[in-house]
Amino acid sequence: MAILIGIDLGTTVLKACAFDQKTGKAVAQASCRLEPDVDNAGKRELDTTQVIRALKRTFAEIRAELGQRWRGVAGLGLAAQGGSCILADRSTGKVRTPMILWNDMRFLPHCREVEARVTTDFWQQLSWRDEPGAGLARILWLRATRPALLKGNVIYAGAGDWLYFMLTGQWRQDAGNALQVGCYNVAKGDLDPAPMALIGADLSLVSPMRKDHETHTLTAAGAKLLGLSPGIPVAGPYMDHEAGYLAGVGAAPEGARPLQFSLGTAWVGNFVLPETANWTSPFQLVLPSPAGSGYMVCQPLLTGNVTWDWAWKSLLDPGIKFSAIDRIFSDSLFPSDGLCALPWLNRPNPLTPDTLGGGSFFGVSATTTREDLMRAMALAMVCETRRVFEEVIAAGQVSVAVLSGGASKGRHFQQLLSTAMHPLPIRMMGDEDTAGPRGALYGLHKPIIRTRSTALPRAGAKIQATFDRRYDQYLKLYDRLYAHLPVGGAVHFTRKP
Repeated sequence: MAILIGIDLGTTVLKACAFDQKTGKAVAQASCRLEPDVDNAGKRELDTTQVIRALKRTFAEIRAELGQRWRGVAGLGLAAQGGSCILADRSTGKVRTPMILWNDMRFLPHCREVEARVTTDFWQQLSWRDEPGAGLARILWLRATRPALLKGNVIYAGAGDWLYFMLTGQWRQDAGNALQVGCYNVAKGDLDPAPMALIGADLSLVSPMRKDHETHTLTAAGAKLLGLSPGIPVAGPYMDHEAGYLAGVGAAPEGARPLQFSLGTAWVGNFVLPETANWTSPFQLVLPSPAGSGYMVCQPLLTGNVTWDWAWKSLLDPGIKFSAIDRIFSDSLFPSDGLCALPWLNRPNPLTPDTLGGGSFFGVSATTTREDLMRAMALAMVCETRRVFEEVIAAGQVSVAVLSGGASKGRHFQQLLSTAMHPLPIRMMGDEDTAGPRGALYGLHKPIIRTRSTALPRAGAKIQATFDRRYDQYLKLYDRLYAHLPVGGAVHFTRKP
């Protein structure tokens, strides 16, 4: 039987999963934790040797699990985080820098420099969002801090671009990564030299675009790296959320229009809109639909497991397990009345905009407990999800929500999200840990995305009424602190730039 293996290079975990091509069943899987190098100045880097070691380890585990079936590996697919970057030699792929992750914040002083060169209209026309891709400011930061590294036969590559080159000898990037670099024209569906010219760079500095679901063959060097035979097709690179959406399509009922949530390091909602739709959002990534016509909207939330991990480590006793957190919510799903939070830890502080930290708690009293603060943060993250996607749901543009990602395993988040998405039905992906690897194989075998899912039960009328009331409180707090950001990252069906 033919075996297909999907790879998902995430921010903190590298996953690989082998599927039986005929049945679509996951027959072997492995993952390896990645440990970024971080500091208080905003550094978030991965040593690329750590990535290669993780890749070798996961493939060795899958090979051991497959046994004789390893000989039947007939194709690979690659998905990866978007927005991270590596400076590498264009000819050999040898790296000149670590992998500078998408959430590395050291480039921030250069953002205003890029924004000052053109008006917001320029970015709205180019990328259908209100601000430039972070990659442009990151290139300026690299030029200012490490100018020698940008000289010669160098390429500014995304995480997926670089790993795809290591496997196939071809540089390719997906539209999601190109948007985060800042050089993708949504209307044209291709790279655009104009934004690179703003910073005095040539478009050739970045990888060419992946065309549709094209594949390239595994090179001898790539085959040696993975312990496979050269010549098998490799699909990708896909942005991780693009691959996740494809898996969400496979987990949704036939013909449904899914709103697929990836609840990982960043919480992201992915959905497809028809070409005739009129909408706008300041932080969206708009890609060609990977399945059918229209546009795929990758809508990041200004919160995610970065926020939840902070709350977990800061508010609870050290060593508490993820499964134990559910017990905090067994006494009460909601925090004490009047206690609210804003989960925007990675946004500018509304009182001192030159510093990070837009998160807050409001309504803290002398009797507030750490457990209550955890409940407040969980509720805030879900309220933010509702706020951003409220018009998408109300406009009938989606017909079902599909959950995947680490936070989706928490029963408390399942309960809160099933209430927040009302009246939209909500489903849990059956093998959500394999969503990225499965979706990355779509270009090799489209039926591979079909997988099971289960419907989450609806909350009772009392819980729904309590959530609605607490959501109103959340919106009031949001308006008080962020009135100067009236759109605030939400999707609005008003116009398309």
